[in-house]
Amino acid sequence: MHETHSKEQVWTEIIRPQTGLLDINLSEVWRYRDLLSLLVRRDFIATYKQTILGPIWFFLQPLLTTVMFVVVFGRIAQISTDGLPMLLFYLSGITVWNYFSECLNKTATVFKDNASIFGKVYFPRLIMPLSIVASNLVKFGIQFALFLGIWVYYLLKPGSNVHPNSFILLAPVLLFIMAFLGLGFGLLISAMTNKYKDLVFLLTFAVQLAMYATPVIYPISSVPEKYQWLIKLNPMTAVVETFRYGFLGSGSFSIGNFLYSLGFSLVMLLMGTLVFNKVEKSFMDTV
Repeated sequence: MHETHSKEQVWTEIIRPQTGLLDINLSEVWRYRDLLSLLVRRDFIATYKQTILGPIWFFLQPLLTTVMFVVVFGRIAQISTDGLPMLLFYLSGITVWNYFSECLNKTATVFKDNASIFGKVYFPRLIMPLSIVASNLVKFGIQFALFLGIWVYYLLKPGSNVHPNSFILLAPVLLFIMAFLGLGFGLLISAMTNKYKDLVFLLTFAVQLAMYATPVIYPISSVPEKYQWLIKLNPMTAVVETFRYGFLGSGSFSIGNFLYSLGFSLVMLLMGTLVFNKVEKSFMDTV
């Protein structure tokens, strides 16, 4: 006679489907922080591993774009820079805008770009867009260092009209606003591009147009007063203007516009996260 003894199985990990819109397990995202750091390292290495110049492209891209803006908008179109050195004026706007646009563009296609990984292994899907924001933060840090180098040069140069002030301390808050806006908008758009793939092409065009609706290549003071309210509706306007005002001392700072951008970014982040949380449960059926 054989006796069988059943032992209760103890599972180390239990995966349950999320059914509620507000079921966002942030503690689980924190447990996978090691995966987040690995993804950031992968993105950084994979992008420039097979290039000749490597990370130097981080410097060349904004520098070449700035020189082009100086020639086209500064010399040919003769758009005002409020008396600031053209190189520093355009580079400040490009540095800020690049981080926001990179976060937005890459997060918007997160489902399509990572479908093969999502279909094979489980991990909190929110990790992937967070890794995009973090990896772009490395790129922003390099480009910001370039900006600081040129900023210090003009700061020490007599008659450069560069006058930084205490609002420079708002730079970390501006970085959070850019990240929240890029991530929030990207998560919302990712839900749409998951089903309608051709929206990716429209997004690229829309982001380019949005740059011209942001005071990147012109000061807001050059916009006719009756149209300034339209420019200020853009949440990135206060970010660019505050950044320039703090580091360069040009333009003006509005606490109302600043708080508007901060509140808008928080709302977009919340909405984007909720929509992403809902779509990621069934995206494999449409990707």
